[in-house]
Amino acid sequence: MIPDRTEIRGLLDEALAGVAVAFQGMTAHEQESNCECHWGSAEELALLKTPDVPLDDDLLGRTYGTADWHYPGPLLRRILPQLTQHLVAGDAISRTGAPGLGYFFATARWQEWPAGQQDALREFLNAWWLHVLVEPDAKVSAHDGLSFLAEATIKFNPWLAAWTEALVDEVTRRRLVEAVDEWMYDLRGNALPWPSWHDVDTWVPALQLFVVRHAPGALREHNASVELLDDVRRLGLSDPERWA
Repeated sequence: MIPDRTEIRGLLDEALAGVAVAFQGMTAHEQESNCECHWGSAEELALLKTPDVPLDDDLLGRTYGTADWHYPGPLLRRILPQLTQHLVAGDAISRTGAPGLGYFFATARWQEWPAGQQDALREFLNAWWLHVLVEPDAKVSAHDGLSFLAEATIKFNPWLAAWTEALVDEVTRRRLVEAVDEWMYDLRGNALPWPSWHDVDTWVPALQLFVVRHAPGALREHNASVELLDDVRRLGLSDPERWA
């Protein structure tokens, strides 16, 4: 049974506070550098090496939107208290795209951080995913949320399992309808609906199976088109049958 919306908001607030505590005092690596002509000034880089100084939205966005850092792990730790707030607000994904932001997390190798920092980030990701799934005013779509989480954690099935459990909620079912409409063109061709650097050969059939099992009822509930329902039905067929 999933928590109600008030409980989920409380869990998210607790997780944000936990990130703020766990990553207090973090700085970018002392040898971190980047090109002034395309990233920013030496003075701005110095701010990343200074703990707990708030970054303005532009500097923060340029920092998590840049992929060529030499030491992404310390850099992510430095900006996580603000970046998690921007994830909730939808700003981070709208700026970089969900897969790109997830790739930044993956390159930071956060699963190798000290246990307390791993736990704080994992608690946030779990709470944020529930928020995305059930909150009517969530600023991030569920399909973007899934692609970010898959790329950031290099895991897929746990996020689908959480979505499945949350399907008792009407908003969560509507999120599935929106996602299926977004995904279908790629899934019909056995492709993942976002660019990925990970195990797409496993993720594609897992996502197809998730859609085949759980989407038809939600689609009928929300008066989806006959064409979309038929597309979902065909996903359950073998390739020769699907295109016959």
